[in-house]
Amino acid sequence: MHFLYPAFLFALITLAIPILIHLFNFRRYQKVYFSNVQFLKEVQERQSHRKNLKERLILATRLLALAFLVLAFAKPYIPGENSANAGKQQAVSVFVDNSYSMETLNSEGSLLDEAKRRAKEIASAYSVNDRFQLLTQDFEGKHQRLLSRDEFDDAVDTVKISPQTRSLQQIIDRQQSLLAMHKEQPGSVFIISDFQTNMADNREVKTDTSLRISLIQLKANKLPNVAVDSVSLLSAIHRPGESEKLVVRLHNYADETAAKIPLKLSINGAQKALGSYTIKGRSLQHDTLVFSGLQAGWQRAEISLQDNPVTFDNQFYFSFNVKQQMPVLLIDGGTPNSYLKAVFAADPFFEAHRVPEGNVDYAALNGYPLVVQSDVNAISTGLSQQLKTYVKKGGTLLVFPAEDADLASYKGLLSSLNSAYPESLITENTRVSAINLQNQVFKNIFEDFPQNPDLPVVSKYYKLSSTGINGENLMSLPGGQTFWAGNSSGKGRVYIAAVALSEGFSNLPRHALFVPVMFRIALLSGHDQPLFYTLGRDETIEVPPIQTNEKQLLKLVKGRLGIIPESRQLEGSTLLYTADQLQEAGIYDLKKQDSTVAALAFNDNRRESDLSYLTGSDLARLVPNAKTVLETGKGSLKGSVIETNFGLQLWKLCIILAMIFLGLEILLIRYFKADRNAASQPV
Repeated sequence: MHFLYPAFLFALITLAIPILIHLFNFRRYQKVYFSNVQFLKEVQERQSHRKNLKERLILATRLLALAFLVLAFAKPYIPGENSANAGKQQAVSVFVDNSYSMETLNSEGSLLDEAKRRAKEIASAYSVNDRFQLLTQDFEGKHQRLLSRDEFDDAVDTVKISPQTRSLQQIIDRQQSLLAMHKEQPGSVFIISDFQTNMADNREVKTDTSLRISLIQLKANKLPNVAVDSVSLLSAIHRPGESEKLVVRLHNYADETAAKIPLKLSINGAQKALGSYTIKGRSLQHDTLVFSGLQAGWQRAEISLQDNPVTFDNQFYFSFNVKQQMPVLLIDGGTPNSYLKAVFAADPFFEAHRVPEGNVDYAALNGYPLVVQSDVNAISTGLSQQLKTYVKKGGTLLVFPAEDADLASYKGLLSSLNSAYPESLITENTRVSAINLQNQVFKNIFEDFPQNPDLPVVSKYYKLSSTGINGENLMSLPGGQTFWAGNSSGKGRVYIAAVALSEGFSNLPRHALFVPVMFRIALLSGHDQPLFYTLGRDETIEVPPIQTNEKQLLKLVKGRLGIIPESRQLEGSTLLYTADQLQEAGIYDLKKQDSTVAALAFNDNRRESDLSYLTGSDLARLVPNAKTVLETGKGSLKGSVIETNFGLQLWKLCIILAMIFLGLEILLIRYFKADRNAASQPV
């Protein structure tokens, strides 16, 4: 047994006071004369014996009551696991999980309300001189300082639900970093959370062994939940009035089947599609919504579903741009190619810009979804480097070699993009032998493909190298030779033809397939903005280049909410850094002064939608040196923390025993009669 305040034990010298009173009885005796005391002798002896017994019992009760009262002030305890820090000023870091999953309910109300109450219980278990850190999912700067107990309680009251989600390793690292700045004070770490499975990545959490880590898991009721995980549009380029197909990925996070979940698509406030879906438990389902009638401009879209009682993930936002015209850049060797000019002039949606290869505006390349290069004899090093960057960032490059092409320069560009490249010129009369109908370019072009189609005739062609891992043939020559190849590179794509756009090579420029294939490549091209971003994860946003100055700042605006992100100009793009400024899901307008440059959609992280939780054994495996202090329904958290930090407290027991012995003293004085006759004899 140990004492928290052993100095109080000096007060045990007060036990001498009742002893002295007992030894020196200051009552003065009065003499009473009897004629004959023979018959009183036995009675006197017996009365004296009872009186001595009573006085000794009263003395014992007084001594014990006083001793236990002194011990109570000394606060005795049986040492616990962390009792070495008893009596020292301590630094305590408390993490309160305020993610969306903490909105769910249990018998105590919402999990967040219970977590805040538990945090206050932890603080109340410590001394008024100890200092506390409050940490939440937001990782705010104000949470990097130590607070008094009253300041901590006030800070806990202000905690609200946040869209941020952090891993268990990130949380503990943040707590350890603060406590490391206060090494002179013993440190303790508490994490109050429901401990969803998404908080761990099945790797053991790295912790400082000098810190005591306590995990408090709150239990929520098991709830069904369905959410929209993501969306994608089948068309890369969107035309006014055209029919669009939207693929929606629905995720059922519960074990039971979700039946007839209603779903609605709204664009610019107008309802565009409805659906009702049944999804099996713990499964994904993809469904397609078809809509049309869009006007040119930015489209602000929202998918909403009715899925109670979990509602924080019932909306999904996305945005895209319907362009009045699609710009296409035509790069040639100095002489315009009449076939390409005729192709893009056939549809007013395409706006073709022609430029010689020596006059390309490299800074404007990212503004073109499609770049077509033809009749360039030798590709310069500067143009080659810029085209590589353009493709890596999501652009589409279509290459038709010149009649007298410098094959080395073509190899330098195309091989770096993992594309096929021309190796040698073959003079041979042949014909395209096969079309890859499974390729995305040819899908939906033919209603009924004939058995013996009329395919392009070739008189000479460039032998192309292998298409590589990410490449495939659009058209093939006899013997498996590539006639037209395509492959992905970075975020973009590259197409290379084996012939120049000249009738001296083939009849491709006049063939019926040429125009639809060119249109399909153009409509599948583009490096448009992503349909949506995720709060807390996508903190860097890349947009087409926007020229600004000190008086023309970019601003993200949603209703009355507006933030000014940090912007940085790169070659061919502008980077926006939002950090943790965005806290609310929705669609924000990117404005430059009063003009809207883009519409950007932000959604909450769907990691919180999976309402499955780590078990006690999982936590013990992930954080082996941690102790699960409390699970819901297992008693007082304050008592558990006190017992952990200071051991088993005995001062209350001492108070109770002191009161018991005082009560016994009163009973002895009142009911123990020492002058009662022990025997009766006749006189």
